[in-house]
Amino acid sequence: MVKQGREGNKIYISPVTRIEGHAQVTILLNDDDTVKDALFKVVDFRGFEKFTEGRPFYEMPAITSRACGICPVSHLLASAKACDAIVGINPPQTAIMLRRLMHMGQMIQSHALNFFHLSSPDLLLGMDSDPTKRNIMGIIEKDPELAMRGIKLRKFGQEIIEKVAGKKIHSADWILPGGAKWPLTKERADFLRASLPEALDSAQKTLELYKGLLGGLEEEVENFGNFPSYYMGLVSPNGGIEHYDGTLRIKDQCGNVAAECVDPTKYRDFIGEAIEPWSFMKFPYFKSMGYPGGAYRVGPLARLNVASHCGTPLADEEFKEFKKLGKNGVVQSTFHYHYARLIELLFCVENAQRLLEDPAILSEHVTSKALVNNYEGVGVAEAPRGTLIHHYKVDPQGMITWNNMIIATEHNNIAYNKAITQVAKKYVKARELQEGMLNRVEAVIRAFDPCLSCATHAVGQMPLDVQLVDSSGKLVDRKIR
Repeated sequence: MVKQGREGNKIYISPVTRIEGHAQVTILLNDDDTVKDALFKVVDFRGFEKFTEGRPFYEMPAITSRACGICPVSHLLASAKACDAIVGINPPQTAIMLRRLMHMGQMIQSHALNFFHLSSPDLLLGMDSDPTKRNIMGIIEKDPELAMRGIKLRKFGQEIIEKVAGKKIHSADWILPGGAKWPLTKERADFLRASLPEALDSAQKTLELYKGLLGGLEEEVENFGNFPSYYMGLVSPNGGIEHYDGTLRIKDQCGNVAAECVDPTKYRDFIGEAIEPWSFMKFPYFKSMGYPGGAYRVGPLARLNVASHCGTPLADEEFKEFKKLGKNGVVQSTFHYHYARLIELLFCVENAQRLLEDPAILSEHVTSKALVNNYEGVGVAEAPRGTLIHHYKVDPQGMITWNNMIIATEHNNIAYNKAITQVAKKYVKARELQEGMLNRVEAVIRAFDPCLSCATHAVGQMPLDVQLVDSSGKLVDRKIR
């Protein structure tokens, strides 16, 4: 049950709904009841970085992918790439193609989940609509064809993962350092090819639907996390959008390249990590600008901002339209994460088609075998929510001695707090508080599509807050460490 209300000079939303993981928002008020600030508090604690120490490096893909059931593939790939670096070999080309295809399935199913299940209730039913109906069941009632389109698109993405790797979720048995355990059969490739036309049609229709809605959402576009920041994402050698490999690029609000990280092992030259006592999630920042001034954003919006093109025909046409929404090609409104996400979804379907039509995808040479040749490895990939970094150190026997993971969701942490503060100052009126006001604060978070179960790690001492509440909901006692 969602709890919203006011306690003294604070307004709280706990939990934030229709996101992956658990969080709460605290809105701080001035003496005159205007909004002073807003804090996005991530209350999960996971600790993957610490409890992997002492495990064999080749177990890392299976272990770290359990951080999340929504985007395990992204962790599998980043982890496997770090392990590739430890064994010091490149996987065969077909293995890389299959990893990319699997990743396209990950992107498709995750983007479909966010748009259709988590965000579309706000867009189609209205920010102020009845909260008991503002959900996927309300979408099914209002537009069953749209709801079915979302279900089928997500199903198609999951089927790609299953046909490549054997399981739709936590398919770690397939991937290994140096490549993959088995090839893609012609029968499974044919099955996926047969589903491509419907998936492509659904992606295009959904984009047209969204663009048709924008005319009635101008106020939200203007006020939902619309502020200058840096942007980070992977790009291909020719500057195109990239999800699996490439160069880590950071651009500023004017579209200028602020940094290029060609060697992924050098990411710490550009990215710092801060912590705050009120959240378990780290606060990465652009080092040259310091903390918190070095706020940057990742994910679909950032990837389109740092890239010069997509690289597939239909997505490139949409990309050109998208770029017109920003000055110097930089689109700043967080609301347009939705638009960027749908363009990426289209790109991923087209890219999956291109991979499946390449005869090399059926080659049986998918594994390069080797043992520990390096004591350190970094793997970087683009998760649905942004740039994902896995960094491992091992001993001569290949046992993990140190692990640092910067989760895609964490990169946006400073931006989350800036965005909810902007929305709260615009819409929240403490003396006449209404549910729709607070839903807008939640909605800007949904636009980012955070995955908080992936993102939480404690650094240093872990705070503890135990509350004793009676049957009426009254706080009886509280102990804080």
